[in-house]
Amino acid sequence: MRKRNYTVTIRMNKAEYNLLQNKVKESGQTQQAVVIHAIAGLKIASAEEVEELKTLNQILSEILSQLRGAATNLNQIARKMNTDGFMPREDILYYLNKNILKYRKESEKIWLLIRRLISGQIHMEQ
Repeated sequence: MRKRNYTVTIRMNKAEYNLLQNKVKESGQTQQAVVIHAIAGLKIASAEEVEELKTLNQILSEILSQLRGAATNLNQIARKMNTDGFMPREDILYYLNKNILKYRKESEKIWLLIRRLISGQIHMEQ
């Protein structure tokens, strides 16, 4: 079943129509999406902002995957220490600490980007 059951016809002068077409072209969205976002008071995301969000999502997915791997490794080390009294070598601890700090720095960059996007009230249809 169709979600939008109402049709609205509007008249525009040439300048208004050109402005609408520029917004449509800039955003890469349909006329309908641009008009609906405009009347809802939402920012119309440019194609570059949409690409930035996609890239951000890919980076975040990769970092989460790496963090899961690091957490699994830490769990295995903790389990080994608890069962055998095993203590990892200093070079292993250094390596783990270095990677945890690297992941933390990268995640902070991502959160800064996310905050910037949210503060602009960018709305994208899924």
